[in-house]
Amino acid sequence: MPTLAQFERGFDHDLGGVASFKVGSVYHRRNDIHARFGGQRQGGISTPSGVPYIFLFTGESGEQYGYRDGWNEDGVYLYTGEGQVGDMQFVRGNRAIRAHLADGKDLLMFENMGKGKGVRFVGCFACASWETRTGPDVQGNDRQVIVFHLIRQVDAEVEAPPEPARPGLSLEELRRRAMQSSSTPAEKDTKLTRRRYYQRSEDVRAYVLARAGGTCESCGKPAPFVRPDGSPYLEPHHTRRVSDGGPDHPRWVGGICPTCHKEIHYGADGKALNRRLQERLSQIEQG
Repeated sequence: MPTLAQFERGFDHDLGGVASFKVGSVYHRRNDIHARFGGQRQGGISTPSGVPYIFLFTGESGEQYGYRDGWNEDGVYLYTGEGQVGDMQFVRGNRAIRAHLADGKDLLMFENMGKGKGVRFVGCFACASWETRTGPDVQGNDRQVIVFHLIRQVDAEVEAPPEPARPGLSLEELRRRAMQSSSTPAEKDTKLTRRRYYQRSEDVRAYVLARAGGTCESCGKPAPFVRPDGSPYLEPHHTRRVSDGGPDHPRWVGGICPTCHKEIHYGADGKALNRRLQERLSQIEQG
């Protein structure tokens, strides 16, 4: 499993075998991104259809409108939404960022290096929460500005055993908590954003493992062994996201055995296995 230091140094981030961007490398926005994946070629948020990515671009002339994207002291990346006149609304790109977990999409961040100098890949992110602030629009009028709280995702192939499902809670209650945790809440104080973000991931993990009921949701075989407490050992797998860490939506996470998990990530038939798992999860969570 790559460490955060490896990630920062330019770990080759293979995006599901579909796209490959290296952190720190510079790309041509039109040729390397939009020509391959589509999406809007102007503006800060690009939402191509048919691929599990949303492309974010930062470093443009936001300061003249009273805001600046960047890291805060809590290790959270503050990213300003789109909309130049009037209050920002949760439509188009802003809606896509807030709903990216439910839609099964990763946020891929690029920094504009200047006119004609390309865009530098910053990394893969997830939206932990958001807030509104008061700031000027392009006409100089005060308006409500949406600021997203983004957490960078390290490619987290599961190695440490995940916690078993929480005892004493019904499957219905676990599902309710997981669905609630899959939404993106408003939160003004970012000091606890990262901690709450990963606490939310535990709600999804607990439900998914309980939903599997000790049977791999990929191959249909019983869990290969049990833990010391007697619970069956399965692992959560994110079927549409780069990382198996962080919150997600139960629609896109399966409880699977270690063999299937490794084969999906590294096997010759991994993509086909992943697609079949997605179809099965769609039937389970269609309600």
